[in-house]
Amino acid sequence: MNFLWLFIKRLKLFRVTNKCDGFTLIELLVGIVIATLVITPLLGFMINIMTTERQEQAKADTEQEIKAALDYIARDLQQSVYIYDADGINKIRQQLPKNKDNDKNKFFPVLVFWKRQIISKESSKMEKDIFFYSLVAYYLIKDNDSTWSKAARIGRFQIRDGYDSTEKKNEKLQRDKGFQMFNIQASGNLKSKMNQWTKKKDEAYTQDIVALVDYIEQTTINDTTNPAPPSCTIGQQLPQFSGSGDAVATKNVRTRGFYVCVDSENTVAEIYLRGNALARLQNNNIDFNENNKTYFPQASIRVQGNGFLSAK
Repeated sequence: MNFLWLFIKRLKLFRVTNKCDGFTLIELLVGIVIATLVITPLLGFMINIMTTERQEQAKADTEQEIKAALDYIARDLQQSVYIYDADGINKIRQQLPKNKDNDKNKFFPVLVFWKRQIISKESSKMEKDIFFYSLVAYYLIKDNDSTWSKAARIGRFQIRDGYDSTEKKNEKLQRDKGFQMFNIQASGNLKSKMNQWTKKKDEAYTQDIVALVDYIEQTTINDTTNPAPPSCTIGQQLPQFSGSGDAVATKNVRTRGFYVCVDSENTVAEIYLRGNALARLQNNNIDFNENNKTYFPQASIRVQGNGFLSAK
């Protein structure tokens, strides 16, 4: 009898305890609402922090690449002996790659120059230094190639002369297809002589335009949100944004992402670059405007060529 009484008492106690440990449906709903009100702002805050961090990292990466590209171009340009200005590019554009009408809106030769490269006798282990000439062209490219970003990029083209050492048979550099030396003995001043240059007849280029840096700003020049840059303090400006001829940038390459000011007479150039950090974060391109300009880092450098050519 006592055992039955004890069993019933324990059963009642179990039911009471079980009832006290649970939650009603209303209590669960209230808890969910409170949790939602607390967690949602926290999630939004965390997403904002992560988005800002990604944008700042993209900006830092773009700034670093812009600086590295400028340093590379500057080192290249320091070996220049002649830099083409707007008139010069207009004259020789047909001799450079991507000169057809369907390419001119996608590939623009912003910076074109001749340079003199020297191989020292110490590095080549020969009796004397060896030098050879090269023609170099830096292009602004916006061709919608899926390999690259939706922004623009800069590409580099080079053709060079060859040399053949008499001291060492293995010291030989083949002339690139299409290369032909400028004629310093032609009539006229130095500018007119260099503007008469033509590629080697009946030889197709085998060198490609090789990408140097991606994520270059490609917002089309307009009169309101993205006007053309101011006039140069030295020489002439490339690309030109109005007028006619092969020195004028059109359509996709009509942008402030990459342009130069050139003083051919003194072999001086100022290079300007503007990147697009936001293009790193999404597939579609975002144009430049004053509200997001912090994510379009820009930099410039002024370079003096090391050599010169005489018109005589």
